[in-house]
Amino acid sequence: MQQPKRITLNTAPQRDIVAYQWQAEAPRAVIIMAPAMAVPQAYYQHFCNWLAAQGFHVISFDYYGIGASVDKPLSQLSTSITDWATYDAAAIIDYATSNYPQLPLLWFAHSIGGQLFGMIPNHNAVQHMITVATGTGFWKDTKPQLKYKSWLLWRAITPWLIPLRGYFPGRALGIVGNVPAKAMQQWRRWCLHPDYLVGAENLYQRYAEVKTPITSLAFSDDELLTERNITAMHNFYKTAVQQRHVITPEQIGTRRIGHFSVFRPSYQDYWPELFQQHIEKALAPSAFRS
Repeated sequence: MQQPKRITLNTAPQRDIVAYQWQAEAPRAVIIMAPAMAVPQAYYQHFCNWLAAQGFHVISFDYYGIGASVDKPLSQLSTSITDWATYDAAAIIDYATSNYPQLPLLWFAHSIGGQLFGMIPNHNAVQHMITVATGTGFWKDTKPQLKYKSWLLWRAITPWLIPLRGYFPGRALGIVGNVPAKAMQQWRRWCLHPDYLVGAENLYQRYAEVKTPITSLAFSDDELLTERNITAMHNFYKTAVQQRHVITPEQIGTRRIGHFSVFRPSYQDYWPELFQQHIEKALAPSAFRS
């Protein structure tokens, strides 16, 4: 397994994030691995290493306040999810385009990584976005077994727990993970709005203007998202040419895929069938639009 290069990027005054970079011998493109909510980039390292072996430079990163991008106690760290898009994601794209200006750039987004794409100021530098298990977080549209838990989380737990602790201690609760206060409070507001972040922040026009082609990969047994969540999120990208795929465990010969499991090392045998064809097609825009 290739040891990635650790990079520290200053994304705003007094704001540094940690990224990792894998080099391919004969790179055909650069892939940025954009993590899910509160998921450290370390979770994707085996997947990133596999991508590099397929001929791609790969860059993964942690949003400020997550994983390796924590430089002070979370109770003293201030960042919103909007800041993750405006500063951190934008800096990663700038890094990729500055260092590899001749290579196509793909945004490989897990969950919230695809939700915030429309807020990234320089998203037009990306040739193609592949979303994996990306949908809105509106609590009423989640799976039936999650609705009661979501109501408790947003109405009963976060309003008092975050002020008490100064951040959201999700790791101890077994919910999401540790998240800076401002980011979790913003996410709460989004999840209580029927149109999620696009409605809560009134970003309809901004998302509608995104022209980057999108491939959506969703899983039929996702324990968090419904078809309605997934469709609603991608419908906000009104102008983007899209292809949407719903994959069942049976199609790839496994018992379960879910929201997170697909990036675990134990799923490596399924990665060629799950992802290879979609990455190749993303590198051939004319084929994608046909």
